[in-house]
Amino acid sequence: MPTYEYECRECGHRFEIHQRISEQALTECEICGGPLRKLFHPVGIAFKGSGFYVNDSKASRKEPSGEGKKPEKKPEKKPDKKPESTPSSKEKTA
Repeated sequence: MPTYEYECRECGHRFEIHQRISEQALTECEICGGPLRKLFHPVGIAFKGSGFYVNDSKASRKEPSGEGKKPEKKPEKKPDKKPESTPSSKEKTA
């Protein structure tokens, strides 16, 4: 259930209340009976982990010192040789 914040226009009393989205907004202050207004705030968003921006990928990160260190190369893996085919039963002669 969402939490809404209201403020009284007359006395300045602020309070939060849990309401369903389908419920009507409150209109009267519980303290002085004055008119209320619903307060809206920007939604907080937290991006966690890498990959949200182009410069976040591991491949594009650079060493901060720049002391001439070259990235370590991984040896290329060559495909394995296929085993030589065995002669079929037709080719075998006894």
